[in-house]
Amino acid sequence: MSQAAAARPIVVPAPIPLREIAPWALFAGVLLLALMYVVGMDQGATSVFSGEMLHEFMHDGRHLLGFPCH
Repeated sequence: MSQAAAARPIVVPAPIPLREIAPWALFAGVLLLALMYVVGMDQGATSVFSGEMLHEFMHDGRHLLGFPCH
């Protein structure tokens, strides 16, 4: 082994504080819950949008995620 290879410092990534991750994790969680509602539960008893267009647009996503819709 050469001296140049042995002299390389080990690079350790700096940890990211929880204070910086928490807002983004909360935002992603709310966004995913909203998407889950739109794909899986809309057009039911708690429907926010009227009509069948949203149901038909999300139809394959429902089946992919295991939601019954027929």
